[in-house]
Amino acid sequence: MAGNRLKLDKDKTELLWAGTICLLQDFTFPSLQLAVDVITPKQHVRVLGFVISADLSPKKDVTNVSATCFHHLRRLRHIRQMLTAESVATLIQAFVTSRVDYCNVVLAGAPTVITNKLQRVINVAARILRGTRKFNRGFTQLMHDNLHWLDVPESVKYKVTILTCRCLIGTVPQYLSPRWHRDAIYAPPLVISSSCHRTV
Repeated sequence: MAGNRLKLDKDKTELLWAGTICLLQDFTFPSLQLAVDVITPKQHVRVLGFVISADLSPKKDVTNVSATCFHHLRRLRHIRQMLTAESVATLIQAFVTSRVDYCNVVLAGAPTVITNKLQRVINVAARILRGTRKFNRGFTQLMHDNLHWLDVPESVKYKVTILTCRCLIGTVPQYLSPRWHRDAIYAPPLVISSSCHRTV
């Protein structure tokens, strides 16, 4: 960076030491010094709007997304009677379902205790959109057949399937293409010192 006359923006630079829960319990997190700046490690960092925890669990991000979506849904419920169905659908798409769908591929294989938080958000959004109550019958049919919404686990599987299909037919960025991975096998090996091995 110094050679290219670039300056570190300390306010936008975050450091995360990632590992298993057992490894992180016994590990002391050293700071990183870049020239005169010292970057202290954090338990959670934000990358492209997604919160990554030190144990690589999506729990923190799911909790943040759920809280934000429920905040918007509570405000929307107060003005629901003054809006048309199209306006409500637009607002729910802009503030709720788009947030739930964003980066949800990382939830592949996640336990149901995590995906259930997002599923509750989707259920409340569907009830507000259609004006139904919590214990009304036919809610599953309403969400799947009328709104054409998938449950959160199925939505994650759908995205993974689409991404895999695009990888196979070659319509993805280069870093996701199978050919790039085959070429990477013959790249020079990355040497990691033994002192850094525990942090990888």
